[in-house]
Amino acid sequence: MKNPHITLAVATLLAAAGSAHAVEIKYVLWDSNQRPAYQSCANEFQKANKDITVKITQQGWDDYWTGISTGFISGTAPDVFTNHLAKYPEFAKNNQLVDLAPFIQRDKVDIGLYAAGLYDIWGRGGKQFGLPKDWDTIGMIVNMDLAKKAGVSAADLQNMTWNPKDGGSFEQVVKKLTTDAAGNSAASAKFDKSKVAVYGYQNPGSGGMMGQTEWSHFAVSNGFKFQDKPWDAKFYYDDPKLAETMGWLAGLPGKGLSATAEDVSKLGSDAMFIAGKAAIVPQGSWMITHFASDAKFPYAWVPLPKGPIGQRATMFNGLADSIWVGSKNKEEAWKWVKFLGSPACQEIVAKAGVVFPAVKGMPEKAIAAQKAKGVDSSAFLEMTKGKTFLARIADNGSQVNDIMDNAMQAILRGKGEAAAVLKDAGAKVNVVVKQ
Repeated sequence: MKNPHITLAVATLLAAAGSAHAVEIKYVLWDSNQRPAYQSCANEFQKANKDITVKITQQGWDDYWTGISTGFISGTAPDVFTNHLAKYPEFAKNNQLVDLAPFIQRDKVDIGLYAAGLYDIWGRGGKQFGLPKDWDTIGMIVNMDLAKKAGVSAADLQNMTWNPKDGGSFEQVVKKLTTDAAGNSAASAKFDKSKVAVYGYQNPGSGGMMGQTEWSHFAVSNGFKFQDKPWDAKFYYDDPKLAETMGWLAGLPGKGLSATAEDVSKLGSDAMFIAGKAAIVPQGSWMITHFASDAKFPYAWVPLPKGPIGQRATMFNGLADSIWVGSKNKEEAWKWVKFLGSPACQEIVAKAGVVFPAVKGMPEKAIAAQKAKGVDSSAFLEMTKGKTFLARIADNGSQVNDIMDNAMQAILRGKGEAAAVLKDAGAKVNVVVKQ
């Protein structure tokens, strides 16, 4: 008869030996709303990979990138991290990212699974620096209590048009939704723009080189283009179409339709919306869960207005997972990245209804999951039927972003005429991207 104590001791030792040889992969992301879904992915991954454990941590946006950059220098960066198109060009240039192309080719990963453009944008010169994770578009969130009170219908919101001369039907809607302290709308002759209680529309800010939620959708629907293609060493920031757009946006506070750039930088457009101080704000699909939990009144997501080109326009941004070149466990890190980009993990993420996964067919499942929670997010998918454009990428992107952020701040704060400011900024940008 076996001694049960000996048997138990042997089993304990074997378990300890197994865990001692397990490889820990550190994975970091910045969105707390996504962490539970990716923890579920990690749980499934670990079932199939008993020799690998995944430790997931989350940090807010600013701390996240500081931590990544510091980790590269100190040698403490995570093995795998969620990467952004605004950040990866410099990481790649500094040889801080693993080229995934050899792994992808070896394991015959089907890159055709991903929505058009999402894979290619993470590659350059035959190298691949990320595997697609999810995508996002831009829409507008509307306070439906205020809309009903102002006599603005759902059809009005779904069919808005915009132009830089008079703002189109979009500006007319914004006027109806803007009210002063006495309850007069901006469409009324009695409106007092010095005592605004609710702004009809709130631009989030300057937007840097991309203007993802701030101005890109207006500018591109007005005929503006950033570059001929990603990575081009020439931007068209001096385009009159962009100047027209920015001039119109900068003029909204003077009409009492938006808060000043100074005020919104202090208050935040999202916080203004939650507080009932702004009726419409533009935002990305990654904020669906945030507003679902924080908005305590009826609201709706609607598509962006059609511009002079006759179409809606939105940035089509795609995140990816990258591997740090200093990882001591690159093979295991790749296994995790490959799983993150697989239909198995992306279906888990889709059913959580937090973001739109990169694999084709999964966004529809995410929309269904969100609808089951009482949120209609179909406006973001509707935006993919208009004019979409990839996030802008270029060498020396941080310098480009600083130049354009300063330029857009100057325009929005009334410290310079849009055409002149953008001509100067554009010239500086086109010197920087060639360096």
